[in-house]
Amino acid sequence: MWKKGEIILAFYINSKKIRPEFKRMVLRKKIIPWLFLLPILLLHLFVTIGPSISSIYYSLTDWSGLGTAKFIGIGNFQQLWFNDKSFISAFSHNSIWLFYCIITFVMALLVASLLAPLKKGGIAIRTVLFIPFVLSSVVTASIWRNLLNPDRGIGAQLAKIGIYGLDKAFLGITKTSLFTVFFIDNWHWWVFIMVLLLTAMQNIPKELYEAARVDGVNRWQEFRYVTLPGIRPTLFFLILMTGIWTFQTFDYIWILTYGGPAGSSEVLGTLVLKNAFIRLEAGYAAAIGLTMSLFSGILVSIFVYLKKKGLEI
Repeated sequence: MWKKGEIILAFYINSKKIRPEFKRMVLRKKIIPWLFLLPILLLHLFVTIGPSISSIYYSLTDWSGLGTAKFIGIGNFQQLWFNDKSFISAFSHNSIWLFYCIITFVMALLVASLLAPLKKGGIAIRTVLFIPFVLSSVVTASIWRNLLNPDRGIGAQLAKIGIYGLDKAFLGITKTSLFTVFFIDNWHWWVFIMVLLLTAMQNIPKELYEAARVDGVNRWQEFRYVTLPGIRPTLFFLILMTGIWTFQTFDYIWILTYGGPAGSSEVLGTLVLKNAFIRLEAGYAAAIGLTMSLFSGILVSIFVYLKKKGLEI
């Protein structure tokens, strides 16, 4: 039997041996990783968190972007929601854009389901379809601006052979400008959605499809009961990100229409830029930007709530 003194002495000796190893383990697993992360955390603090906090402050001020900001409380937000028709119009256009995205997902799901069974040539087809996505938005917008030109574009060439109706300035008509820009944007965006959905479909175990065929299901039932449940996490993630990016839509609209004609394609992103740099109402622009972030946060909160409820997303 060990005596009390011997136990204390043994514990003291072992602790002397363990303590340096414990310190090295803490240094290696706790401190060193944070030291590697410190530069990017400081950069994130400077580039993202700092401007975010300042935008909250400036959204509560009357500020031109230069000089001293005058604190006015929630005056900018009252102006946004109750007096600014341009904001309500831009917000409705973002909502319509979100509704248009249904077309994007239908196209992506359809093409992905057609390409998934292919064993030969699938990579080549995906590469060709993916080309529009890797093109710069400026290049894509310039291509389509020329294609839709009423004097020398596709419509004009069809009119020469007797097919009329497409020789119109769709980007310059208030009723068609927003959907036309969406069509051009969707031309490159749906391919990205399709490739991710296709990857998810190809990761579904083949045994599930074989078991479904043994049970005598048709193609639609196979898609509904095997494919959709298999790609559900990817599908919901893409819906979430598309919803967030919808409220950040800017580049194609600014390049093609500048939000016109007569504000018919104005969205929140272009409205922020105009208020901040053209009308010199930076405080008001900060309030619009903060509202955009709020909409994105609501979408994220909905998905977090659904996930907590047990939905596989």
